Amino acid sequence: MALHIVLVEPEIPSNTGNIARTCALTGTVLHLVRPLGFSVDDKHLKRAGLDYWPLVEIHYYDNFFQLLDKYPNGSFYYATTKGKRKYSDVEYTDESFFVFGKETKGLSNEILEGNDDRTIRIPMRTNIARSLNLANSVNIILYEALRQLGFPNIE
Repeated sequence: MALHIVLVEPEIPSNTGNIARTCALTGTVLHLVRPLGFSVDDKHLKRAGLDYWPLVEIHYYDNFFQLLDKYPNGSFYYATTKGKRKYSDVEYTDESFFVFGKETKGLSNEILEGNDDRTIRIPMRTNIARSLNLANSVNIILYEALRQLGFPNIE
């Protein structure tokens, strides 16, 4: 049993480092889709992830569709400000994949196309041109899934 965080073309090393730290502490699998906006040896990435980086199960892909091919039966949820449902209105399974786009542009139309019923959003004010930080968004959605599942394997 595992939950999965998918970062498609992440750009900011400290966000990915913080997400890796969360994954280590919750037993969540991290999937990184290239191109990455940094080197995984980046000192900022390591600083944000501290000594957690080696404790995370991480998989790398050259494109998002490689990941889909690897997990054809996965339950994928696409986090986007254009999401049809609030993240808290979905019942998650223990093999859910939460897909997040790059910090500056979110998920591409190519990825979102045909997945309207699998899009989720975090409610926020709409009159502001910005959205929540990527690491914060991952934490909000991941912890809702963990709560629904009874916080498996964590205390």
